[in-house]
Amino acid sequence: MQRILSTELAAHPYEKVLVEGWVHRVRRLKAVTFLIVRDAAGLAQVVLDEPGELTEESVVSVVATVTPNAQAPNGVELTGPVVRVHSAVDVRLPFDLHRPALTASLPTQLDHAALALRHPARRAVLRISAAATAGFRKALEAQRFVEVQTPKIVGSATESGADVFELDYFGRPAYLAQSPQFYKQMMVGVFERVFEVGPVFRAENSDTARHLTQYTSLDAEMGFITDHRDVMATLTRTLAGMFTEITGRTGAETPQVPAEIPAVHFTEALRIAGAPADEPDLAPAHERALGEWARREHGSEFVYVTGYPMRKRPFYTHPDPARPSYSNGFDLLFRGLEIVTGGQRLHRHADYVAALSAAGEPISAYNGYLAAFRYGMPPHGGWAIGLERLVARLTGAANVREVTAFPRDPHRVAP
Repeated sequence: MQRILSTELAAHPYEKVLVEGWVHRVRRLKAVTFLIVRDAAGLAQVVLDEPGELTEESVVSVVATVTPNAQAPNGVELTGPVVRVHSAVDVRLPFDLHRPALTASLPTQLDHAALALRHPARRAVLRISAAATAGFRKALEAQRFVEVQTPKIVGSATESGADVFELDYFGRPAYLAQSPQFYKQMMVGVFERVFEVGPVFRAENSDTARHLTQYTSLDAEMGFITDHRDVMATLTRTLAGMFTEITGRTGAETPQVPAEIPAVHFTEALRIAGAPADEPDLAPAHERALGEWARREHGSEFVYVTGYPMRKRPFYTHPDPARPSYSNGFDLLFRGLEIVTGGQRLHRHADYVAALSAAGEPISAYNGYLAAFRYGMPPHGGWAIGLERLVARLTGAANVREVTAFPRDPHRVAP
């Protein structure tokens, strides 16, 4: 007998079907016992005459007749069942999964991730992450981008000033990649437009609600641009496609992405946020103030901040030709939180040599990277979206760990 998912039962009234999944709950009433079975799609209600000794989270098969009942999940229930237990749970669960929300603390949930992630609310968030990733791919492929895969073990640090995880690579030092930046730039010389979905690693001892030491980065790079504004326009279209895909796949509400997201220069952003004019970067409080300003003045959940000081941007960032102390770089804030960093890159070999020398970096450590610019590279730029931050902001999660299946932070390397 072919297995039927819970959401498909309504299409098989009065038929005998096979349902398989986990015991979500056993509800014992005076006259009847209801067995709620959870599968990948949802919940199915089974009417039991003999309740037996079924325990929550045990894995079962149920052969029964689909009977319409408006009060049951999906408008049907299963009657006359034959239940087979594949894997019985004989330990006490650390928390209940049948309640609408998990009441266990976040550390407890993370310690028991294999169980906590089964909760419908946690599963729903992970489906949103999957839909966001699918939307990212779909939107970029429609704009002629090619997906690539790049190494996660590298010979030199990618971002100047950022902490890296060093490892022993057969007796010589190597590092976990902080981003695919160098490689995606090289691949612009191959395909002109490329993207990647993959993990990145940051050895920053930041134990905050917005930081992880390993997260998923949605990267893109594109050639033959005029400046960073071309990159911003492409990113805007990509975000619109991502949110459309999220809503279509999951039914989750997503905000409208304006055809043109409001943008402010860094110097103006400081004024709006009430920050001193000599601040080198935006603090979280400044980002929140800018988010409120964008909603109030533009009705937008998004705002670009452009022209960050060059001293706060990586060495490969292209300076603003009119104001060389500022960059052709940007951040995108979503609901008052930075979720994207991007900009125009340098594209001439001599400019890279000068930038690395000014930063005190050894040229020899970047020879493989710099070779690409000896062979001719077009003006180009790109961005990186932090998937967990995006999903946390979209779903209203207070902590990125709530939307990460197996988060890594300065204190957690398990499970």
